[in-house]
Amino acid sequence: MEEVQAIGLGTGNETGTGPLADQGPEGTDGPSHPGGSAVNGDRTVSEGAELLSELRKAIGQYVVLPSDAALTAVTLWVAATHLQQVLQHAPRLAVVGPTKGCGKSRLLDVITETVHRPMITVNTSPAVVYRVIGKNPPTLLVDEADTIFGPKAGDKEDLRGLLNAGHQRNRPAWRISGPEHKPTQFPTFAMAALAGIGNLPDTIMDRAIVIRMQKRKAGEKIAQFRSRTSVPALHRLRDRLAAWLAPLLDTAAEHIPKMPVEDRAADTWEPLVLAADLAGGQWPALARAACSAMTRYEADQDEETALKTRLLRDIRHIFAKEGNPEALRTHDLIEALRTDPEAPWAEHGANGLNAYHLANLLRDFDIKPANVRFADGRQAKGFTRNKFRDAWERYCPEPSAPANEPRPPGQRGPLAPPAGAVPPVPPGLPSGPKQTR
Repeated sequence: MEEVQAIGLGTGNETGTGPLADQGPEGTDGPSHPGGSAVNGDRTVSEGAELLSELRKAIGQYVVLPSDAALTAVTLWVAATHLQQVLQHAPRLAVVGPTKGCGKSRLLDVITETVHRPMITVNTSPAVVYRVIGKNPPTLLVDEADTIFGPKAGDKEDLRGLLNAGHQRNRPAWRISGPEHKPTQFPTFAMAALAGIGNLPDTIMDRAIVIRMQKRKAGEKIAQFRSRTSVPALHRLRDRLAAWLAPLLDTAAEHIPKMPVEDRAADTWEPLVLAADLAGGQWPALARAACSAMTRYEADQDEETALKTRLLRDIRHIFAKEGNPEALRTHDLIEALRTDPEAPWAEHGANGLNAYHLANLLRDFDIKPANVRFADGRQAKGFTRNKFRDAWERYCPEPSAPANEPRPPGQRGPLAPPAGAVPPVPPGLPSGPKQTR
């Protein structure tokens, strides 16, 4: 994380840092084509750069973004929605936060008034969305994304499939349609912004510009968003964006920006960098700096997710080693984790895994330590096995045991997968704990 922060994620110093665009000849404002001419004439470049700066300021006055890089990314994502007709990829904007009250819905309110053809999809049926998307697709906006992806989602497979497939052009959905019940092809390509608590599914996050919102600090002030006064000004910005970019669609279709990242990350960020190149000025540098910083940050998040999944598996092995008691003391669980020579826990943090680290790593799974009374009558902080069951089933399910493989006496369900030797828990661990009320 130190390296990410150093190039502008959350530090406010992203201007002029990070990988830069291929600059045009000396004295020009924008990146160049192989022939050496700027993407746009000086007048258009100046107009676009100024307009993006106004949009950036307008977004920033109503919501506190987690970093300057994030504010740059949101600004360019909004601009890219006005280029959808010529784009090959439609990046999702994943606006996520750990709790309510982080400004996710307010950010969606603001960008709804500035994007190309906004369409709110919270209560829209997939059939309607399929028929609305066409050669000039709308921008889909979904608040409370758990209505699609979470436990309350219900039967929304069509909408989930649309959001996954619509990241890339020419990935249509086929449905039986019309009185003659003919197979009909429906386009899925459309940019989409989704807001929700916690991470969205990996299939969305991998195709998204991820904005990780946080609650405002006491000293962070924002302007009040009021429809009567705020929306007209945002609409004027939207109309100016459309007027600026409409004559540049052919130029945008031909321009291939130089990207600081590769593979799917390049596909996802290319529309934003393209919009920045069309604007010129400082925007090509800002876009590439934000791209580098935010993609590297998300890669670090992926590593942390893998670490948390490893922790769940290791804790399950420790419970199994101890005969699957109802609970284990926090101290004993940490000791067992740290003494595993094949695990990273002895080196986790400055002095190895401790109670604070353990609680922090398990927080996203809604697993917390509790006061537990053990069989010896003593009460101590501990973790009950039942608290882990849901997370184990979701993130590291056990494979089914072969039919001819014997189970240990008293063990129900599938056997735990082999994971090498687990050092014994320090002696004296009482068995048969009971959770206090």
